[in-house]
Amino acid sequence: MEREVKADARAEAGAARIARTEALVVDAARELFLERGYVATALTEVAERAGVAPRTVYVRFGTKAALFRRVVDEALAGDAEPIDVAHRPQAQYAMTAPTLRERLDALADISIGIADRAGALFEVAAQAEGAEPEIADAAQAGREETARMCGEFWHLAKKDGLLGSEVEVRPLSLTTDALVCADTMVHLRRVYGWSAAQYGPWLREALHALVR
Repeated sequence: MEREVKADARAEAGAARIARTEALVVDAARELFLERGYVATALTEVAERAGVAPRTVYVRFGTKAALFRRVVDEALAGDAEPIDVAHRPQAQYAMTAPTLRERLDALADISIGIADRAGALFEVAAQAEGAEPEIADAAQAGREETARMCGEFWHLAKKDGLLGSEVEVRPLSLTTDALVCADTMVHLRRVYGWSAAQYGPWLREALHALVR
């Protein structure tokens, strides 16, 4: 029993070391991607800034594209826990809150948080898509997941009696997708220089206007 306890303790300590190392690398990578863009950032530079050996970066993440995806995934979710946005409590509340206003506000809060944490990274991703198929595939998967969530949001609202029987779900889903998708965030940043603080009130108002 004592031997098993010590083995468990060593395993936990090892897992904690790995998590700390990965956090250092992800933080360093995020800084460099935002400073220099995707193409100009090298994994050796990420390792140097993180204070780890280059081999550590390659062993833990494999490729620059995989590391960039990890950076974006953590920005989307807000932490390193392996739970995607759709299965977080805030997203579940957006699908199940008792009133449509509460659901729309929760959906807006999710999108505003993503814009705040990942908006600048979406710009980097948009620049990298043409040169990196893995990032292009991940970006497309993200677009499809956003569209799916928007469709589910309105289908559940209709099912739960929060929409009139004459209201069509598909137009609401399409418009909501256009409002909250990453491409719209990038457009608003590039053309109007909007931050998440400016995006938030506009988005909230636009979502509520859909059902007035």
